[in-house]
Amino acid sequence: MRDRTRYFSIGRAAVTGIALGALVLTTPVLAQDPPALLEIREWPVPWAGTLPRDPYKAPDGGVWFVGQIGNYVARLDPASGDMQRFEIPGAGPHTVIVDAKGTPWYAGNRDRHIGKLNPATGAVTRYAMPEGVNDPHTMGWTSDGNIWFTVQRSGSAGFIGKLDTNSGAVETVEVPGRGMRPYGLVVDRNDRPWIAFMGSNAIGTVDPATMKLAIHNTPDEGSRIRRIGMTSDGRIWWVDAAHGYVGVYDPAADAMKQWQSPGGEQSSLYAMAVDGNDRVWYVEAGLSPNRFIGFDTKTETFISIDEIPSGGGSVRHMVFDPETNAIWFGTDTHTIGRATVPAATQ
Repeated sequence: MRDRTRYFSIGRAAVTGIALGALVLTTPVLAQDPPALLEIREWPVPWAGTLPRDPYKAPDGGVWFVGQIGNYVARLDPASGDMQRFEIPGAGPHTVIVDAKGTPWYAGNRDRHIGKLNPATGAVTRYAMPEGVNDPHTMGWTSDGNIWFTVQRSGSAGFIGKLDTNSGAVETVEVPGRGMRPYGLVVDRNDRPWIAFMGSNAIGTVDPATMKLAIHNTPDEGSRIRRIGMTSDGRIWWVDAAHGYVGVYDPAADAMKQWQSPGGEQSSLYAMAVDGNDRVWYVEAGLSPNRFIGFDTKTETFISIDEIPSGGGSVRHMVFDPETNAIWFGTDTHTIGRATVPAATQ
């Protein structure tokens, strides 16, 4: 068993190489038998075998999600439980995000485009990817309403892209090397995207002014970083799908730190979100039923373990909504879920 808490000081590096500095091991800080703190409700999705996923709450209170296998974008009314489905043939939609006007935008993962859906008519405006950029994946908003996105697999490389939602122009940054697999993404207060690399033990960021990519390795070479988030102090949090760590990168100190999840090395961490109190919530997708794990980033302790009532299958992506004080998630057991978080750490 690896030590659960590890501290690393790492040097900033060009994309061609990463240098690790001194390693200091410390005593792990863990809460004893964390209680269940979440109030979880799930709405069954009536379209079997369609892989509903990645819900995102709109300003009107509706919750949009996609059916990756079913080729649709759909809207849930949480009050009534009603769901409305919009067909987008062949798109293989991976993620949906909603703009300030309530318009859903989806990543056409199998059809090389980002789409904007008109909910009133069902019409889609398509924004095509440049040649060689094949599979837009996870998306996030900039402060001025543009979209950063990841491209996991395109030939031998992956990309980080930016869509100008007014002009439709797309800029891309190619990720060096084979198999890095840009995956999860979050956008910071300076409109920089931070990226999780599912094919490597690394996270990265792009400077919006220069479109230059910087990569930072996480402590264990065998780790695979799936999702990423940010707390209000600017620290970047990530989860490891291969070795079961939740970790943090502090850009100010240029240092990494990580803790092993309560489920251990085989817990296969997947979806994650940061709530309004800077607590990290993520899912141990390797366990059945899937479990929500709560981690207090201020006290550096695990504060909650909550099983997903439907089992979850795999929870792939989730988003915190401050208005409902809840995390919205989709499951491979065909539900859209809402996990209401406690107002303060108990």
